[in-house]
Amino acid sequence: MMARTSTLGRFLRHPMGLAGLAILLVAVAMAATANIFFPDGPWKMAGRPILWPGQNPDFPLGTDMMGRDLLAGLLYGARVSLLVGLAAAVASIVAGTVIGAIAGYYPGWIDDALMRFTDAVQTIPSFLAAVVIVGVIGPSVTTVVLSIAVTSWPMIARLVRAEFLRLRKYDFVHACRIMGMSDARIMLTQILPNCLSPIIVASSVLVATAIIVESGLSFLGLGDPNVISWGAIIGAGRSALRVAWYITMLPSVAIVLTVLSLNLIGDALNDVLNPRLRQR
Repeated sequence: MMARTSTLGRFLRHPMGLAGLAILLVAVAMAATANIFFPDGPWKMAGRPILWPGQNPDFPLGTDMMGRDLLAGLLYGARVSLLVGLAAAVASIVAGTVIGAIAGYYPGWIDDALMRFTDAVQTIPSFLAAVVIVGVIGPSVTTVVLSIAVTSWPMIARLVRAEFLRLRKYDFVHACRIMGMSDARIMLTQILPNCLSPIIVASSVLVATAIIVESGLSFLGLGDPNVISWGAIIGAGRSALRVAWYITMLPSVAIVLTVLSLNLIGDALNDVLNPRLRQR
């Protein structure tokens, strides 16, 4: 408990990590309050088309080509981006951890087979693979999450494998074997908890990458047509880029700030959880 409190305290004293956390909390608050401020949803044509920000106090961020409130679109779009990013990261972490743990704990032909499979997946361009998967299965939030997770887990698998290869030689693992603990129990209760720090740091990168990929898919029209996202707003606004560039700029800024916040949090977590960096 003391160690956890100390780690949290070091993170809260990290200026860049604190700034990233503040930006991310704003995005979370946007997603959480979308229904409260806009109970009719983001699709309602509420005003005159192409109202610039500040032109009408009822629409502080303006309206798009269809007269829809851009503020409502940004709030509801935050839900989709954060949901896809978190769900894809969780799926990637689970798949990568399982494969990496098995490969690292059982060196030999099992390790070779799993790593060659990982290499094969890693050679496929992630965004191109996501486009193909969504194009074949059909656009939906679930499909987008699946397409991102399928191409993102190799990084976690390699990270977890390296940690398992290192930790399996430690004395506490040999002691557990002598005590008669099963391999599954040793992996889950002894080795895996000691691998959590690099996994936590990598998860912030995964979430940021997933948000970017989802935005790219939505921009190309491959996102879920039943929900609004930041990428979909950018894609819809490109036709009016010359006369209403703010339609694409506002969600672009939201994506940049959210991804930046996750990168800042990842850097801060690396500084806090990495013992070598803590000693500097």
